[in-house]
Amino acid sequence: MTSNDRYLARGPRVGIRHFTAADRAEFTALARESAELHRPWLFPPTTDAAYDGYLLRLQEPQREGFLICEPADGRIAGYLTINNIVHGAFRCGAIGYGVFAHAAGRGLMTEGLRLVIHHAFTQLGLHRLEANIQPANEQSIALVKRAGFRLEGFSPDFLFIDGAWRDHERWAITAEMVSGRAG
Repeated sequence: MTSNDRYLARGPRVGIRHFTAADRAEFTALARESAELHRPWLFPPTTDAAYDGYLLRLQEPQREGFLICEPADGRIAGYLTINNIVHGAFRCGAIGYGVFAHAAGRGLMTEGLRLVIHHAFTQLGLHRLEANIQPANEQSIALVKRAGFRLEGFSPDFLFIDGAWRDHERWAITAEMVSGRAG
């Protein structure tokens, strides 16, 4: 990353960077436009107040938040957060993510997820990332499979989403799984 580059990492079509207060209007507008795509899986902030609260939580030491953007115009394609980061012997975090409607199906999230994985395992010093996904969320499962995650188990009543406790599949990737890949 050069000193003029706002991106933490870049791929051929996307760059990743941290959330800022200046992203509020674009992010919330994209979240509102993408509500149908996101339901019933996730509920990103759609108001200024909700975004400000979200941004504040991302400043906590056990969280990292990344916007996945198209560097040509800077437009936000999606986002990814690493939550519940634990260092020490565990060195693990749990990811959550969403793509916005205009970017869905274009492979931008796959590229962005790979950039975040690399950043997490190098810059953040993590060893493992986990993704907990509702079994019917086929697009999300396909995304983590493309990135090399392995299915590790099933957790009934795991997360409280949209008014109910939801079952989730547990997917994970470790630094060795990435470093052992060819190319």
